[in-house]
Amino acid sequence: MSLETEDLLRDLSQNAESVCRHYLPAGRREGSYWMVGDLQNNPGRSLFVRLTGPTSGPGARGKWTDSATSEFGDLLDIIRERTGITRFPDLLAEARMHLGRPQRVLPDANSQCSRKPPSGTPEAASRLFAASVSLTGSLAETYLRSRGITQTVPSGTLRFHPKCWHRDEGQTKPVPRPALIAAVIDGAGALQGVHRTWLAPDGKDKAAVDTPRRAMGHLLGNAVRIAPADQSLVLGEGIETMLSVREAAPSLPVWAALSSGHLGAVLLPVGLQRLYIAIDRDPAGQRAAERLTARAAEAGISVRVLEPRLGDFNDDLRAHGAEALRQHLAQQIDPKDQHRLTI
Repeated sequence: MSLETEDLLRDLSQNAESVCRHYLPAGRREGSYWMVGDLQNNPGRSLFVRLTGPTSGPGARGKWTDSATSEFGDLLDIIRERTGITRFPDLLAEARMHLGRPQRVLPDANSQCSRKPPSGTPEAASRLFAASVSLTGSLAETYLRSRGITQTVPSGTLRFHPKCWHRDEGQTKPVPRPALIAAVIDGAGALQGVHRTWLAPDGKDKAAVDTPRRAMGHLLGNAVRIAPADQSLVLGEGIETMLSVREAAPSLPVWAALSSGHLGAVLLPVGLQRLYIAIDRDPAGQRAAERLTARAAEAGISVRVLEPRLGDFNDDLRAHGAEALRQHLAQQIDPKDQHRLTI
């Protein structure tokens, strides 16, 4: 087994529940296992996948056994069975796509942004995200620094594309521009779309075009998961807004819904106890917060609304700095999460 395959299996095992929810959705979690009928995804409890334990060796997470047939294997076997993929390189590519990892591409494959039709599907979004590169040293990193954001962001969440096609209304030909690319993830951890922010040539601002932001793929109910939720979650609209909250409180889980319309519809994770809604100071943001508050209350989730001093939390960060923003958040955060505000 190659080192790359071993690394991919470790990454899959660390996300075993996400893999099971996506490829074996007829099952459910019971304690430390995902239980389902068989590899064909029939309901039942014969096949069980370990969700806890080490990433390799005896008792490793991601290992499965079918008690009815005595078959056993790993998560790649599950992906192979559920997708029908027979070629091993294609199987690895499928696993990389589920994990949001870059695909292997030819040197000139990222010279254009999503050349394959159709252009608005999750598949097209996955190709674009796979063709993007790390933020490190990129114009996207320059852009975030210009917004006061310095915390490192996981490469499975934000990336950079140097030549992402952009076309404004009335233009006949698209123009390649640098862009910040964000992954839009569903409840099973699968990439369902991307959000693009086109940047100025020096990276210090958004591109000087009519529509510098656009999303593609399936967005409703999903979000840009900047940091994974646990018992708590801070949910807001814009990527920069939520990165600003994380800048002041790096251990708080934060998601970006991308717009006020989508904020009210985000599917909340199982086990969530405390939801913080980071609003923008405008009527649309207020209405979205009201819808989300009602949904969360019905699910028995405690809700607090976090209000910025200015228009949004990125305005606060740039005007007053991270420490002042941290102190402002401390006045609004539940006592159970106060420890997350210390660095």
